[in-house]
Order: sequence, then C-alpha cells, then structure tokens
Amino acid sequence: MELHDRRYWHDKAATLHFDGLAYIDGSYVAAADGASFPAYSPIDGRKLADVAACGPADVDLAVAAARRAFEQQVWAGLAPRERKQRLLRLAALIERHQEELALIETLDMGKPVRDALLFDVPETARCYAWYGEAIDKHYDQIAPTPEGALATITREPLGVVAAVVPWNFPLMMAAWKVAPALATGNSVVLKPAEQSSLSALRLAALATEAGIPAGVFNVVPGPGAITGRALGLHPDVDCLAFTGSTQTGKHFMRYSADSNLKRVWLECGGKSPHIIFDDCPDLDRAALVAAQAIFINQGEVCIAGSRLYVQEGIYDAFMERLTTHAKGMVPGDPLDPAAPMGAMVDERQMQSVLARIDAGVREGARLHHGGRRLHAESGGYYIEPTIFDCASQDLSVVREEIFGPVLAVQRFSTEAQAIALANDSVYGLGAGLWTRSVGRAHRLARRLRAGLVWVNCYADGDISVPFGGVKQSGFGRDKSLHAMEKYTDLKTTWIDLRD
Repeated sequence: MELHDRRYWHDKAATLHFDGLAYIDGSYVAAADGASFPAYSPIDGRKLADVAACGPADVDLAVAAARRAFEQQVWAGLAPRERKQRLLRLAALIERHQEELALIETLDMGKPVRDALLFDVPETARCYAWYGEAIDKHYDQIAPTPEGALATITREPLGVVAAVVPWNFPLMMAAWKVAPALATGNSVVLKPAEQSSLSALRLAALATEAGIPAGVFNVVPGPGAITGRALGLHPDVDCLAFTGSTQTGKHFMRYSADSNLKRVWLECGGKSPHIIFDDCPDLDRAALVAAQAIFINQGEVCIAGSRLYVQEGIYDAFMERLTTHAKGMVPGDPLDPAAPMGAMVDERQMQSVLARIDAGVREGARLHHGGRRLHAESGGYYIEPTIFDCASQDLSVVREEIFGPVLAVQRFSTEAQAIALANDSVYGLGAGLWTRSVGRAHRLARRLRAGLVWVNCYADGDISVPFGGVKQSGFGRDKSLHAMEKYTDLKTTWIDLRD
C-alpha cells in the first residue's frame, strides 16, 4: 500500500468534497428543520462542511424507513448468500476508496493519516467481509425431543437496530455494530459522533452502491443530547448498541426504561491497568508497547493502558526506556505519514485533557514528562505525551478516564498488590501484564476483573475474538460470532408430528 508523502495528502485534501447531509431511505437529505452544525478539522481549525443536525423528526423518518424495509423483507428476506455477496461488495468498495476514507478520518478527527490508511480502513473492510462470510455459516438448532415432536431453535433478526458510535475510530467502531446487525438481517439507523460524522455519511453511499436496499442503512448525524436521545427513547427501535462514555451509557439505560424496554448494549469507558513484572521477558519491548498503549491515537482509545504498574526492582530502568519512547512520539501534522501522533478531536477535548493534567499536578502527582499543548500557532489541538509518577491510587489521574495522552505510573512490590491495584477501579475493560511465568500469567488472567486480558502484549486482537468489558465498562460484546447474538432473538418452535 502506497503511503505517499505529506505533500500528496495535502494536495488530495484540497480536492476533497464532503457531503454533510443525513442519509435516510436511500437518499441524502437535509434535516427537516434545516438545522446544521459546522464540522471543523482539529488539524488546523479549518471548516470542512456543514452537517445536518438531525432532530426527533429526522429520527422518526429514519426509523420509519428502517421499519418499512424490515417489514417488506427487502433485506432480511434475501437468501443468505445474497446478503453475503452484498456485504462483500461493500468491503471491496471500502478497500477501493481507502485513501479517500482515510483522509476523511484524518481531517475530521485528527488521527495520523498513516494510522487511518494502514489500520482503520483495512480493519473496517475486514469487518464487513468477515460478517458477510459468516452469514451462510451460522446454523440454527434442533432440540432433542420425544418421538412424535420436533422442536427447532432459531435466531431471528430483531428488526430496527440503532447504533450510536464514538469519534475516536469512526469507521471501525461503526463497522463493529453495523456489520453484524446487517448480517443477521436487521435494518440499521447509525448516529455517528457529531465530532466525526463525515466518514459515516460517505459510507452510506458506498452501502447503496454495494446493493444494500433503501431504508436498510440510514445515517442521522447530530448532537447526542438530541439525536442520540431521540433514538434511545424511540418506541420503534428494537435494540440500541452504544460505544462511548459510561455516563452516556447510563442515559441510554434510562431511555430504554422510559420507552419500550429496547435492548441496550454498552461498550463504555475504561481505565485499564498495564502491569510490568520484574521477570518481564523483554523490557525494551514492554516499554515500547506501554508507550504505544497510551499514546497511540492521541490517547483517545477506550482500552488505552492508562494505569501502568511497574514492579519496584525494575522501576527506574523501565521508566528510562518508557520516557525515551514518549519523547519520540511528539504529535505532528496528521497529514504527514511520519507523524507518530496527531491532533485531539476538538478544542473541548484538548482543554478537558489539559485541565486533568493541571489537576494531577495540584493533587501532588509528579509530572515526569510532557504536559503541554503544542503547535498552538497551527490552529489545531495538540498535546505532547504526558507521564505522571503517582504515589497514591487516590489521585484523579489514576482513577478517572482522561481519554488523552496521559499515563499514570505507580510502583508495586508483590503480585497480590498488583492484582489489588489493578482491580481497584469502577472500570473493567482491558488489562495487560508482562511476565515469563506461565503460572502467573494464568493466575492473573483469572483474577483481573476485565473483559480483555493481554499477556506479553497489549491491545492485540482480531475480528474473530470478542471485545468488551465488565463493571462500568459495560456489557455485551463487539466482534466475533458472539456479536451476532446481540442482534437476534431466540425462537422456539414446537411441532406435534402426530397425525
């Protein structure tokens, strides 16, 4: 795959056209009341487009279109092999438009174009292809019954699925929900984050080109407090899948209770522990991975290894290596493929992270490295990698999700202490550990309260394995065949075979 140079991406960006209209029932449409909001690039503050600000009336239209398509069986009624082929065509179209989609992601949310091109877009295409391939390989069951009876256990699509996704991995997070929902025969209404709506709107046209019928895939951009709330309260939405903050996830639970008891699947916040034992098999690699685990994507990652616990005997040696890697990850122009980090998604998020850094200093955390805004003259929103040396578990930089390039590091002495520190959190999304001991690896994998545990690596994975957490990190799983279960109902059919 050709990466090209910085000038190529700047020239290509100058020719890009953005369609900010909503996508409902197979067509781009303005919001019913004409409302819109500006999309600014966090790279330099330039305005990219005006995006439709969908309200309850637009959500009603999108849900009605989705319901109509479902009831008419224009998608759910297709032969499995036909739905499979159309999702495979969508995956191929994503690959064909990979440069355009990567550039949209970069301009709209600030991530390095290299990351978008080599990771986000390929993973998005792979997700649609994987679930497309799964469609005709997913079998139902026949239960053991007495002679004279037949009992079938089948999974049937729920109907209308709403997907509300975050701004940090716009295309990929949407794919994790939209692909299995479509694969199981549902109609979908997608609400992208207002900070990063443009790639979802482009994807809608590609879905139609791939043969997804009108009404089956709709996109309604808009503010979470209005558009997201309208979806959460809508009486004709059968299921809502959400990735985002724990606070917002709790709102969706309330919306379900206040409306039709729609199923709600949540993948929420994280404050994931990353533990380095003194028998770490490769200290240099562990330090590099620890830096990447928190600074990749500007720290705007739900599974970021934001709490680092280092055994006291190797603490100084490890911190020296970690700091060296942090110094090499200074954010730069996201359109430069050499930039290791990009811009924070918007000014509000940048100011939030800077305020958390200031709070850490006030509370007594020792600022070991970083902590400053960079490149203010560009008009963009950049923060250098930041490392705190923390003497207490009670500091806000240890306890609260910051969603930025801020790492809290603590010492520990024993395995039991490491487990206690790691589990001392309301979150339970991911956890990592480095050790040579197979026994310790198994013990901690069982004891750590997290939905994902990595041993001698961090954040590795594949579309074939589940992704999700426990505690206030949410429930339900994205990715893997297990995700398809979220978007289906079990039906038992008992047939009396006697004449």
